[in-house]
Amino acid sequence: MNAKTTVSRHIAAYLFWAVATVGGAVLGSAARADNVTLPEQLIGVTQGFLEFTVEDYLATSQIQGRYEIEVNNLDPRLRMPGCDRQLSASLESPAQPMGRVTVRVRCEGAAPWTVFVPAQVRLFREVVTTTRPLKRDSVLTEADVALRERDVGAMGQGFLVSLDEAVGMKLIRPTVIDQVLTPVFLEQQALVLKGDQVVIIARSGTLAVRMPGEALAQGGMSEQIRVRNLNSKRVVKARVTGPGQVEVAM
Repeated sequence: MNAKTTVSRHIAAYLFWAVATVGGAVLGSAARADNVTLPEQLIGVTQGFLEFTVEDYLATSQIQGRYEIEVNNLDPRLRMPGCDRQLSASLESPAQPMGRVTVRVRCEGAAPWTVFVPAQVRLFREVVTTTRPLKRDSVLTEADVALRERDVGAMGQGFLVSLDEAVGMKLIRPTVIDQVLTPVFLEQQALVLKGDQVVIIARSGTLAVRMPGEALAQGGMSEQIRVRNLNSKRVVKARVTGPGQVEVAM
């Protein structure tokens, strides 16, 4: 989604919201002939508000995706008093307009009232999934994962949006085909194991000194582990920079 498209959709959503609220006011005028506010008006205001709110959320968060909004039907027998002002709407829950949401529709006129309207916002994004069943402790390759569109509004454990976030990581639990990968499935592949003989590189600017060491813990790329300098017997913290290699600052 390019910037022009995002801006255009944002403007369109604002116009949708404006038309919905103005249209709601017109409908409200008609409804006030019987001095009631109809369920159709409440649903229309909710739909327009969510269109605008979701577009604003996507633009502000710079998220690429598409969405679907479904406002729950209200009891057709519902008859709220007619409102002498334009109805207002706000997001009651949750904090972000995704998944199951509740919109507070309020009349702030001479005889105020509030109705809570439930709805469902489905936000579809491309997320990392597996291309085949995988065993625990498998190290992911490019052939193991793919980007596929899923509704992320219902994913409470998070998700990954880039293949680079998964490739080279190790699975800590088995997966089935087309499994959406979440951070709880993955851990850094250990490049250094406890007891391994490692090369300790002490670096200061362009100067680097190498010395033999022993890893006292396992670690993945860029992780800090404790190592013993086999020359001085001193234990230091070092950053893993590759298989069998760690680095300390001088």
